Amino acid sequence: MTTPQNHSFTTQIVHADRLGGAEQGAIHKPIHTSVQYGYEKVEDLIAVFQGTAKGGFNYARQGTPTTAALEAKITQMERGHGSIVFSTGMAGICAVFLTLLKAGDHLVASQFVFGNTNSVFGTLADLGIEVTTVDVTDAANVAAALRPNTRMVFVETIANPGTQIPDLEGIGALCQQRGVLYVVDNTVASPYLFRAATVGAGLVVNSLTKSIGGQGDALGGVITDTGLYDWSGYPNIFAAYRKGDAKGWGLQQLRKKGLRDMGGTLSSHAAHQLALGAETLSLRMDRTSATALALAQWLEAHPAVSRVLYPMLPSHPQHAFARKHLKAGSWLLSFELRNPDQCLAVCNRLQLPIKATGLADTRTLIIPVAHTIFWEAGSAVRATMGIADSMIRLSVGLEEVEDLLADFEQALAGA
Repeated sequence: MTTPQNHSFTTQIVHADRLGGAEQGAIHKPIHTSVQYGYEKVEDLIAVFQGTAKGGFNYARQGTPTTAALEAKITQMERGHGSIVFSTGMAGICAVFLTLLKAGDHLVASQFVFGNTNSVFGTLADLGIEVTTVDVTDAANVAAALRPNTRMVFVETIANPGTQIPDLEGIGALCQQRGVLYVVDNTVASPYLFRAATVGAGLVVNSLTKSIGGQGDALGGVITDTGLYDWSGYPNIFAAYRKGDAKGWGLQQLRKKGLRDMGGTLSSHAAHQLALGAETLSLRMDRTSATALALAQWLEAHPAVSRVLYPMLPSHPQHAFARKHLKAGSWLLSFELRNPDQCLAVCNRLQLPIKATGLADTRTLIIPVAHTIFWEAGSAVRATMGIADSMIRLSVGLEEVEDLLADFEQALAGA
């Protein structure tokens, strides 16, 4: 069976497994649990080891037929050149940094990033990789930070938790002019709401745990090569991987170093769960985006709330960027209370949102940001990232909007 590329996003994804010829006529790809993969002739095994074979597996640390099916599904979503899945989103991010950068290199990154990503920047500095963080909502700040040894620019499409949106197009044009690798973490938006290739990204990172998997039951991450970056000019590709078409060099190095050497491998069981979750991506993103917008509008009008951060609100500083690039605003919103002392009490009075970390579950999740996920960063770092002491982060789930609004009304009544 073939699925034409002019079919809609969801039609393509729900039929993706059959495109590869699932065994025994199965609707979904099966779970392959084998660690080793054998061949009739040793020459075929050698071809897999040396990267000259088209497909094939040798040891599950570098992938299985089940993870390969998920990779193909993500590549189809992104309309990219290829993808590699990892055990977590952070494993994918670390693979990008640690396999493509080396001591003496310079990274320009957004100052508005996930707390764990910000922590990794400190590790990179300890390894001799210089990191400069800037306000990426203006491409001029990125341009001013570039140096002769800058190898990469890293941004998040919608920052967690402050929802800042970079000048995605301006940074992409700048990176293309300077020959710098442009890496976009698209976790919050997902390939459904935004394709990073449209702004010139060379690599796209997604936490599969979040939007794509969407059920809160499996960890995973993915790196997709859009095919737009010319790896033949990238100085950090090892000689062993400079073979054949240069379009494959980046992924080859990421797979060999990030999976084979570092072991950030996604299990076949998790890959299967994430692939099933991916089939409902567009439905979930449409629903949660609509609910999040309605809730954001309601919160913005409430007297106990001083500020609401959601990209599709006209009051959002990057609302124009959001309207230009995003199909919808996604499930992430943050808000601040006029009385910071009420932050924890409001969270506790809410009945439907679950007080838990994590994002993009089917259930609404709530967390006070400064006290938890950004506590380790310290007040100075939080200030540069626009995180107030009273900031509350919501990951909006699939509940009916009327039920969520009623719950927030009673919780904020005492604030």
